[in-house]
Formats: sequence, structure tokens, C-alpha cells
Amino acid sequence: MRKVKVFLGGTCATSTWREELGEMLDSNRIDAFNPVVPDWTPECQAEEDLHRATDDICLYVITPEGEGFYSFVEVVDDSNKRPERTVLCILTEANGKKFEGHTLKCAVKTAKLVAENGAYVTDSLEDLARYLNGYELSEEANIQYTKKNNK
Repeated sequence: MRKVKVFLGGTCATSTWREELGEMLDSNRIDAFNPVVPDWTPECQAEEDLHRATDDICLYVITPEGEGFYSFVEVVDDSNKRPERTVLCILTEANGKKFEGHTLKCAVKTAKLVAENGAYVTDSLEDLARYLNGYELSEEANIQYTKKNNK
């Protein structure tokens, strides 16, 4: 059986969630794509776009360390277009920063909206790791992957 391909979208900046989650994931089952690179080029953007469009799971972990709001836009977009492949984890506290006031309300409302669209939503990396490590690919997903990669 092939590994589950997971796009690691969400907060960048100085956030450490990707490393923390990576330590909890079963590397025999999960193939995670980290789009964060030191030198962002058009080729990097194209590779990120490809993974976001084709990976089995589009994961977004959003923390208060972020410097923008584009991850919120991406996760809502994916939860509308591909709810069965979209996963959201909102960490309201991370590395000494907290979502507070209006920003906290926006994060909570976004999580509710994404969940109502049918996506999996959590607020803990531990729950997220359990979900991903236990994720089973459908037979249809395996067939589509095989067709796509054997052209």
C-alpha cells in the first residue's frame, strides 16, 4: 500500500508546528510535503500548487505566529472544493503567542465554517497526528493515483 501524501499548508514565519508534527507522524504511512523553503522561487510556487491540487490531504495548521491571512483563505477554499481532502488544525497558542480578541473569534468562526463544509477540524497536534496516522486511503484514491502515475 502506498503512503498517504499530505500537503503541509498553514502558518510559516518562525513556526515550529511542521517539525513538531513530523516527530509524531508514522513515516512508514505518511509522505508529508513541506512547502517552506529558504528561497521562494516560481518553481517552488508551482510545486506547492501541484501538491495542493493532488495530495491525498491538504492540511492547514494555523497558529498566531502567522504574518498574514492567506492560509485562512486557502483552507476555506479547499473545504468548499474538496472537503473530504481538507484538514484544519487551529492552535490558539504557539511559541508564546496567542490568538486573542477579534482574531480569536475569526479563527473559531473559520474552524466552524470549515467543519460545516465537511472537513476534519481539530485544535491539537496530537489529535491531528492520530487522525493522519490512522488515515486509510480509499480504493478509488489508489486507482486514481496509479492511473495518474503510470501514463
